[in-house]
Amino acid sequence: MALRLVADFDLGKDVLPRLRAQRAEAAGGGADILEDYNGLRLLNVERNGNIVYTYKDYKGNVVFGLYDCQTRENEHLYTFEKDLQVVSCSVNRERTLLAASFVQSTKEGRRNELQPGSKCLTLLIEIHPVNNVKVLKAIDSYVWVQFLYPHVERHPLPASRLLLISEERYIEQFHIQVSHEDGNRVVVKNSGHLPKDRIAEDFTWAQWDMSEQRLYYIELKKCKSILKCIQFYADENFSLMFEAPLDIPLNDSGFKLVNFGYDYCQDQKELSKHPTLCVFTSHTGSLCVCYCPKFDSWEQITYSVFYFHKGYSKTFTAALGRAGSPLTTGITFLNLDYYVAVYLPGRFFHLLDIQHPDLACHSLFLTGNSEMVDLLPQNPLQSLPGSLVVDWCSGKLYRAHLNQSYLLQFLWNTCQDCEKMAALHCVLSCGQDSRLLEDKIIQWISEPVPACHSFDLIQEFIVASAYWSVYPEASHLDRLLLYSSVHTWNEVHSFKGYWEKLNSNLEYVKYAKPHLRYHNSVVKREWQDLNSEEKTGKRRSVAFVRNILDNAAKVISNLEARTLEPRLAPLLQEEDSPQRLLMGLMVSELRDHLLRHLQGMEKKRIEHMALSYVSKLLDLMCCILETSWKKHNLQSRILCFNRPASAAESSVFHIMTRILEAAHSLFLPLPPGFHTLHTLLGVHCLPLHNVLQYIDNRVLLLTETAVTRLMKDLDNTEKNEKLKFSIVVRLPPCIGQKICRLWDHPMSSNIISRNHVTRLLQNYKKQPWNSTIDKSSFRIEFLPLNYFIEILTDLESSNQALYVCEGHDHVDAEFVEEAALKHTTMLLGL
Repeated sequence: MALRLVADFDLGKDVLPRLRAQRAEAAGGGADILEDYNGLRLLNVERNGNIVYTYKDYKGNVVFGLYDCQTRENEHLYTFEKDLQVVSCSVNRERTLLAASFVQSTKEGRRNELQPGSKCLTLLIEIHPVNNVKVLKAIDSYVWVQFLYPHVERHPLPASRLLLISEERYIEQFHIQVSHEDGNRVVVKNSGHLPKDRIAEDFTWAQWDMSEQRLYYIELKKCKSILKCIQFYADENFSLMFEAPLDIPLNDSGFKLVNFGYDYCQDQKELSKHPTLCVFTSHTGSLCVCYCPKFDSWEQITYSVFYFHKGYSKTFTAALGRAGSPLTTGITFLNLDYYVAVYLPGRFFHLLDIQHPDLACHSLFLTGNSEMVDLLPQNPLQSLPGSLVVDWCSGKLYRAHLNQSYLLQFLWNTCQDCEKMAALHCVLSCGQDSRLLEDKIIQWISEPVPACHSFDLIQEFIVASAYWSVYPEASHLDRLLLYSSVHTWNEVHSFKGYWEKLNSNLEYVKYAKPHLRYHNSVVKREWQDLNSEEKTGKRRSVAFVRNILDNAAKVISNLEARTLEPRLAPLLQEEDSPQRLLMGLMVSELRDHLLRHLQGMEKKRIEHMALSYVSKLLDLMCCILETSWKKHNLQSRILCFNRPASAAESSVFHIMTRILEAAHSLFLPLPPGFHTLHTLLGVHCLPLHNVLQYIDNRVLLLTETAVTRLMKDLDNTEKNEKLKFSIVVRLPPCIGQKICRLWDHPMSSNIISRNHVTRLLQNYKKQPWNSTIDKSSFRIEFLPLNYFIEILTDLESSNQALYVCEGHDHVDAEFVEEAALKHTTMLLGL
C-alpha cells in the first residue's frame, strides 16, 4: 500500500514482556505469570518521544510507567494505591514530577475513593524520589494534564510548567518551581500557592502540538467558529499568534480534545457520529485545518481542508460504496509533511498535496476497490507531529512513510493521466535514494508506455525532479521555481522559525504576481542576441560573455562529476556554443531571480542552488538518453550509414525527440552535442521527405558538426546526393561555405563558385572595357564566359590581399570557369 506504517512502539512487545518477567521473578514461577495485566494502555506521548503508560497490579493499584524511546528501556514512575481510572497523565522533561487525573473506577461495588462531591481528582506528584502529593483539582468534571517541554539546552530546569485542561472549558498554566534537597531529592517549592495563568476559556475544541509547543483552540463568537493559536516559549511566556474565522458549524454543546493523550471519555466506536477536526503544520510554513462533519449519509462523505498558507479552502466529497453498510469508525486525517492523508478504512484513501493544492491532479484519490485502502489499519488513528501516528486502542505508535515501491508500481499501472502525475510527484517528494528512484522512473519512461494526453511525461519528470532536488534547501522555492509543467493577516511582528515561514506564505498570497515563479523564457531574447552577435563577430562586454561561459563550464563540470563511468551516449563532446550560452544565461538569470526573492540567504548558497538546479535539469536529460542507449546496446553499432537503421536506433531517436519536445516549450538548454546526435540519428532513421520536414520545422537542427559528418560519411549515390544538396541549400551562408568544401561534387563546386562571384561583384561598378580578349588564354572560345572570367581575374588581382586573408585562396576565376563548364555540360546532358 502507498502508506507504510512502521511500528516505533508496541505495548504488547515493548512493555508486556518486561512486566511478565518481573511478575514471574516475584512469584517464583507461580501459575499466574501468563495472565495479562489489567488495563495496560498507552496514556501519552511526550515531546521527546517518551511514552507514558499505565496498568493495574494484582491489588488493583494504578501503576505508571515510562518507555524511553532512546534507550528502549522501561522505567517505573509511580504507584497510586487506589483503584481508580486514569483520565490523563504527563511527566516533566526531568522525570521529577508526574501529573495525573483520575475518576472513580467503573467496577460495581467499589467504594468512592475520591473526595466527597468530586468527580475527577488531579494530582501533582514528586517522583524523584517519590515524596509529596499535591491535589491540584478535585472537581465535578474531567481534567487533562500536559507538561510543557521548552526548547532549551539547559538541564535540569529550575521550574516546570503544566497545562490543565478542564471539561468546564478553560485551560490553565501552572508554574511549578522546584528545589534540590539532600543531594538529588527534588521537591516543589511553595506547593500550597502555585502561580497559574488562565490561558483560554469558553472553547469548544482544542489541540496540542507537542513538537512545537503550540495550543490551538476554537471559540464560538456570535455563532462563528474562531480558531486561535498560542505559542509557548522557553522563558515561561506565551503569546496569541493569530485568530481566524473558520466556516464550519460547531455545536456549542460539544467538547473535543486532540493530542492530549488517550481520550478515556470518548467511545471509539461512536466516532462516526461526531465531527472530526485537526490542525496540521510543517517545517515549510504550511498550516492546514482539516474538518469533517458528522456523517449524515451512508452513501457519501464530505470533508474540507483549509489551506491557511495559501489563502483558500477546498471541499471534497467521496462516495462510500458498499451501500447500506454502517460505518463503525470515523474519518482519519494524517500529517505526512508535504501531504495530508485522508482515509476511511475500507472505503477510500486520499493523498492531498498541501504545498501545491491549486492543481487537483497533484493529489491522489483512490476508492475502496484499491488494495491501498483495504490494507490500512481499521482502528481509529491519531496523527502526531513528525509523521507519527498513534493507535490508542492497540497501544501502538507508528511512523508513517509514503511507500515508494507501491507508488512506483501504481505509476506504471494506472491509465489515468491525473493519477500518473499525482503518483509521480508523490514518489519524487519522498527524497529517499533519489538517484535510484530516478533511474527506475527513467527506465519506465524509456518503455513504450501509453501516451499522456494531458501533459508531457518527460517534461513533467524533468521539471518535478529538478524542483525536488533543490527544494529542501529553501522552503520558499515552491513559489519561485516551476514545480510542474502544467500550470487576513493584520499584525506585523518580528517572526522567527515556523511563524516567519507561515507569514511569508500569507504575504505571498496577498501580493504575489503571476510572474514571480521563474520561467526560462526570460532569457530567450538575450540568448538570441548573443547568438546573432557571435555569427556577426560583434560581441558586447567581454566580461559579461566570459561570466556566461564560466557558468556553462561549471554546469558541464557538474555533469561530468555526476557519473563515475564514462557516458556511452556521445554527449558533451563538442563545444556547441549556442547551448553553452543558454545554460550559462539560465544560471545567471535564475541566480538573480533567487537573490531578489530570497533576501537574507547567503549569496554563495543561492549561487550553488542555481548551479545545482540547472545541472540537475541537464543531468536528467543525459540520464534518460543514457538509459535508452544502454537498453538498446548501441555502443559499437551507432550511425553506420552504409547499412539501414536498426529498430534500436529508431527507438533512441524517438526518445531524443521526446526530450527535445519537453525542453522546447520551457526553453530549457540541452546537453552540448544533443542536436548533433539527434540530427544524425534522424537522417539515418527517417525517409528523406521526413528529414527535410523535420529540418524545416526545426525539430532537427543542422549543426556544423552534424553536417560535416554527413558530408564525409555519406557516399555520392543518387539518394545521398539529393540529401546533401537539400541540406546544403538550407544551411546559413557562414556554415554552408565551409561545408561545400568538404563535398567533392559539381553541385558543391557550383555553390562555391556562386558565392565567390557574389562576393567579388557585390561592390563592382561597371567600367568601360577597352582591352581585347586574348582567346588563346581560354580553354573554350565562348565570348560571354571569356569576358566574365576576365573581369573576375581583374577583380581578384585588385583585391588579392583581402582575398587571401579571408581564406579563399583555393577558389579563383579558373575554378569558377571550370565549375561553369561542368554545370553547363550537365544541363545539356553531354
